[in-house]
Amino acid sequence: MPIVELSGIQVDVDEDGFIQQPECWNEALAAALAAVEDVPELTDDHWKVVNYLRDYYKQFGIAPMIRKLCKDTGFQLKYIYELFPSGPAKGACKIAGLPKPTGCV
Repeated sequence: MPIVELSGIQVDVDEDGFIQQPECWNEALAAALAAVEDVPELTDDHWKVVNYLRDYYKQFGIAPMIRKLCKDTGFQLKYIYELFPSGPAKGACKIAGLPKPTGCV
């Protein structure tokens, strides 16, 4: 697997840029990943989604379904796409330091 350096942090990533060791994730890495995903600044709403994704992943070992993400955060899907232009599966999960979700193309 390739190793990339993001803002001075070296991490193993897959071919799509998802980090391979979620336990290595931190807020500085999230900010570096956000820049790669065309998210110039992580606002409180970004962090609400990122923290939700991380908590769900820690509890269940997978990323939540998009419908559950919208319901539990109170954000409409359209707004999540405004926050994460590459989408909740690709962009948000990548910034949250999760492995590539199943079914994500």
